[in-house]
Amino acid sequence: MFHLIPAPLHRAALRQVHALRTRWWRLSGKRLVGVRVIAFDAAGSVLLVRHSYGNGKWMLPGGGIGRGEAPLAAGVRELAEETGCRLDHAREIEWHDEPLAGTVNRVHLVVGHAVGTVRADGREIVECRTFPPDALPADMPTLFARELPGW
Repeated sequence: MFHLIPAPLHRAALRQVHALRTRWWRLSGKRLVGVRVIAFDAAGSVLLVRHSYGNGKWMLPGGGIGRGEAPLAAGVRELAEETGCRLDHAREIEWHDEPLAGTVNRVHLVVGHAVGTVRADGREIVECRTFPPDALPADMPTLFARELPGW
């Protein structure tokens, strides 16, 4: 149904919804549970995305884990939704807690091989590209820039 909304309007709505939910997270203090995907292409480069909302920095694909959804299934789903790629040989490697908008986000890290043509949906994701591990973009959140080589 969201595909019926023109992409520029959809992106504007996503920015508004993101601002509202971060306020809600801050007020409620509710613990969040999410997943990030470390997806490598055949050449060993890692797939990163830029969202149409938030800080606009290069991030790992990912998102929230649905009620009753396993972290591995969420990682496979999120990668497909955000990049159009399938995640082969997926496995969860760790989880950690990190601060997010005044609350705690438990992040499950899923790693695997991205298969398919990488494409941004032009709505939630405005750009996606692969980067060699030794040439990651400078415009990444500090946590990712510091931890990604070890993950």
